[in-house]
Amino acid sequence: MADGTRLPVERWLPDGDPEAVLIGLHGFNDYAHAFAMPGRWFAQHGMALYAYDQRGFGRTEHAGLWPGTQALVADLRTAVRLIRARHRDTPIYLLGASMGGAVILAADGRGGLAGVDGTVLAAPAVWALSEMPFYQRAALWLSVHTVPWMRLSGAGLDRLPSDNIPMLRRFSQDPLVIGESRVDAIYGLTRLMGEALAAAEALRQPTLALYGRRDEIVPPGPIEKLWRRMAGRHTRALYDTGWHMMLRDLHAPKIWADIRAWIAQGGRGPLPSGADARAEAALDNGGIDPLPRPERIRAGVQ
Repeated sequence: MADGTRLPVERWLPDGDPEAVLIGLHGFNDYAHAFAMPGRWFAQHGMALYAYDQRGFGRTEHAGLWPGTQALVADLRTAVRLIRARHRDTPIYLLGASMGGAVILAADGRGGLAGVDGTVLAAPAVWALSEMPFYQRAALWLSVHTVPWMRLSGAGLDRLPSDNIPMLRRFSQDPLVIGESRVDAIYGLTRLMGEALAAAEALRQPTLALYGRRDEIVPPGPIEKLWRRMAGRHTRALYDTGWHMMLRDLHAPKIWADIRAWIAQGGRGPLPSGADARAEAALDNGGIDPLPRPERIRAGVQ
């Protein structure tokens, strides 16, 4: 990076020249290997995917410490420049999962992203402080100003991020995934999410914003606000089978195919699955109606 920091990179490349290049930005407490499943599929279908451990996560130095939005945005711009130098004549799209989507939105809001042809936001983290209940905002503010070093986990919250249970087991056992977050890192994430939501009205590149009706991590309200603020040439997509880790769900191949089709069409719909029409219908009919957890998962059956 510009300051000499080294960020580990994973890549999945097709045989021959790629028809398009994706740069993957992982979610909070995750790292680049989050894109292994879609990366292999995209490579088999003629597209390259590069993903790097964002600063403060995975195999980077000082993992677990919040690096700040400015550093995350600067790293993204450097990554785009370096990968653009390798693929000068190939379309480049950003693929952000959860927090990765928020970093993309913040970068666009802070002056744009040179060298990028479009962006894909998979369950973007836009649950800003302003969207949270008062008691959550107050508790977070008090904690970050008194015990910023305190670590919290999601244990006991009963929030399931995917229906792909074998993947979740591997995820929970991966030593590079951060299991407990510092309070100041959570606070930094919420500030990033607020900036990301505010930036939606000025999106410069064509954007595909994906969300699943089974997402138990980011509630539908902030996503609806994001979608309604996205003016111009953008595509919204809603999946009945989509969870928060939608790029690694059991039905993820349907989403991968939609992303590939959208890119092949130059950042435009329609999508093969019809998820774009479903999103527009939801907005026209009162908003996103979340779906309950399926009985087979509530019973602990894969």
